[in-house]
Amino acid sequence: MKKLLAIMLTAVLSVAMVGCGNDAANNEQTGDSQVSQESTVSQETESSSQEVESSTQEEAEETVKVMSHEEFVAAAIDDPVVVETYVQAKQSWWEDKATIYTQAEDGAYFIYEMPCSQEDYAKLTQGTKIRVSGYKAEWSGEVEIIEASYEILEGNYIAEAVDATAWLGTDELAAHQNELVAFKGMTIEASKDAEGNDVAFLYNWDGSGQDGSDLYFNASVNGQTYTFTVESYLCDKTTDVYAAVKALEVGDVVDMEGFLYWYNGANPHITSVAKVQ
Repeated sequence: MKKLLAIMLTAVLSVAMVGCGNDAANNEQTGDSQVSQESTVSQETESSSQEVESSTQEEAEETVKVMSHEEFVAAAIDDPVVVETYVQAKQSWWEDKATIYTQAEDGAYFIYEMPCSQEDYAKLTQGTKIRVSGYKAEWSGEVEIIEASYEILEGNYIAEAVDATAWLGTDELAAHQNELVAFKGMTIEASKDAEGNDVAFLYNWDGSGQDGSDLYFNASVNGQTYTFTVESYLCDKTTDVYAAVKALEVGDVVDMEGFLYWYNGANPHITSVAKVQ
């Protein structure tokens, strides 16, 4: 009887041990499964996050699509525009707004009253690369960018003046608006001052100004006379070009450089004048 009881107890213990072993194995498999599921969820979450980030970057790139100069020219007035360009000269800064002449390898842009701190204005030295976002505008024929914001970028470019003498009086001239250009072999022609006297230059377009005002003067080539300006905000009375124009005499022949600004026709803002005879 005791022997039979011992056998029965042994059998029961064996069954119990097998059950415990199965439970441990099941728990181990369940734990492995949970770890695997958590890993999968983590990978899926990371992948989804990367896709969202990539999508956001692509949308940002589309929003900030930089235009070529050709695309800028083709844009309608009041269209939003984004260009990358280089500072060539600064016309003025006041009330935290900067007006600057800029140019890239494929064309030039006039940036009008761009919000800019005085500290940043000092950083916008000749050749500095900037990305400008704003709206294309036109005022009396001058195409410009207004309501602009900017970002200073790595890079540097200083344009060389292209000889525009042969384009005077042609449609080709307008295609180079705001570029740094040169006019060579120009003969200074007389202007009439307020008293009707022949003079080589005027203070303001009608002679109504004084020392420190814009200078206007006429110069001819191939029998045609054109008007040029020393814009006093760009080149004030302390500059070499201002003094050079004040020293001109009718009949002088000069070479000039300046920015091809537009005001009801070509109105070059001259930055240098040199007598050649």
